[in-house]
Amino acid sequence: MADNRRSRLITQGVARSPNRAMLRAVGFKDGDFDKPIVGVANGHSTMNPCNAGIQPLVDRAIAALEAAGAKPQMFGFPTITDGIGMGTEAMKYSLVSREVIADAIETSVNGQAMDGALVVGGCDKNMPGGMIALARMNVPGIFVYGGTIKPGTWKGQTLTIVSPFEAVGAFTAGKMNEEDFVGIEKNACPSVGACGGMYTANTMSSSFEALGMSVLGSSQMAAPDPEKADSAADSAKVLVEAVRNHLRPRDIITRKSIENAIALVMATGGSTNAVLHYLAIAHAAGVKWTIDDFERVRRKVPVLCDLKPSGRFVAVDLHRAGGVPQVLKILLANGVLHGECVTISGKTLAQELKDVPEKPPANQEVIRAWSDPMYKQGHLAILKGNLATEGCVAKITGLKNPSITGPARVFDSENACMKAIMAKKIKPGDVIVIRYEGPKGGPGMQEMLAPTSALIGQGLGESVGLLTDGRFSGGTWGMVVGHVAPEAYVGGTIALVKEGDSITIDAKKRLVQLNVTAKELAARRKKWKAPKPRYTSGLMAKYMKLVSTASTGAITG
Repeated sequence: MADNRRSRLITQGVARSPNRAMLRAVGFKDGDFDKPIVGVANGHSTMNPCNAGIQPLVDRAIAALEAAGAKPQMFGFPTITDGIGMGTEAMKYSLVSREVIADAIETSVNGQAMDGALVVGGCDKNMPGGMIALARMNVPGIFVYGGTIKPGTWKGQTLTIVSPFEAVGAFTAGKMNEEDFVGIEKNACPSVGACGGMYTANTMSSSFEALGMSVLGSSQMAAPDPEKADSAADSAKVLVEAVRNHLRPRDIITRKSIENAIALVMATGGSTNAVLHYLAIAHAAGVKWTIDDFERVRRKVPVLCDLKPSGRFVAVDLHRAGGVPQVLKILLANGVLHGECVTISGKTLAQELKDVPEKPPANQEVIRAWSDPMYKQGHLAILKGNLATEGCVAKITGLKNPSITGPARVFDSENACMKAIMAKKIKPGDVIVIRYEGPKGGPGMQEMLAPTSALIGQGLGESVGLLTDGRFSGGTWGMVVGHVAPEAYVGGTIALVKEGDSITIDAKKRLVQLNVTAKELAARRKKWKAPKPRYTSGLMAKYMKLVSTASTGAITG
């Protein structure tokens, strides 16, 4: 246990006496200097339900680390709440916060030469930010999810955070009365925990089990339930063993384990944001992984789970039905999972799943058998064409007709589009284009939950297409295509679209096409000028200068 980088720094004789003196001030005793120092990255925040229940988990983890012979040291990292910032300028900080979180954790752990890191987070960017940091630092680490929210109810209807957004559209369309509108808003979020469907937070947390970086069975527990705190303590014990055995993130995060994670995302109907985040995680871990690899996995993995946003059930239902381990065992039994991949426990994934049945329980409807999937292939398709030569991402399940050709309705910001939707200016057959919301242009790739949910609420989810260089919430569904690259701000074809142009979105052909001649596009390109940057100083200006295209994960380093 004494062979660790921090203890070596503080036990090298007289020269290190000042280090020991400062650590004594925070509670170190003589025997503690030989213990591995484990950083506990604490995402607790009272600003959002996703992170408001984290402190009890941190307390349990710290106690377990101490009992296992480590010396835990806690520090914080910032978090942004997508659901609160949605549709406002604040939302531009969401994806940016992924990089800030990664940088903050790396700074704290490496700046104090800690021997391991236990990251506890809840909201959407906590997971990828934390995992990027662990992969970069490559010190033994584990991710502990803050847990999912319990579903709300109103007049017998199961509610999630998406329900109020869709209610806005229904209310403005005259399809919902004020009593129900207010009732949904007041009852959608009944407890602490992250958004309850298979949205981005639950997508990333569940995929970390498949990746091997979180304890199996821990990701879909409800935040307020005692078992969630128990899992934090169990995770701490597992991490101390990983420190003892020098088991590091890059031993676990490999091309095969990332493929396992994406297979789980496809099987559970997870968020489009997983594409962006796993490109970034792979880069941080030094793993070769491209946007085309998602399409390769999609073709061989069916959607097995009937989960919101396009399905019926929420995360706590998945947990009761057997959770991520049950889904993983089905995938393993049918040859689409790499069971030899090592996990943070030191065991292989196949060893961890040894006692899980190969078929889901008969008394539930959340997890389907391999022979009876929701969809025969995965739901996150990579589309290409002259509108997205680098690729873009479409969620193609839950649609009766996954193709549309129609006139472009062009907006240079999300807010401008939202005003048109609320004014009922969007008609069936239209293809909405929201541009200059990409990594650089936004900056920060805002999520388009407000307009997509308003379209659903107005009954236009199946008949209107939407194309953007921004992102979508994990709660979005419909004929929507995001992450269009190259983005408008750098002169991508999406910048050249004019009102009324014909656009084709065809998920079956994996095509996104502007039906304008190459000669006309060349003429438009000569006239196009890049807009002035929306930020010229501070964090956002720095982000605009550093951030890559969405097709490589919108990374900054």
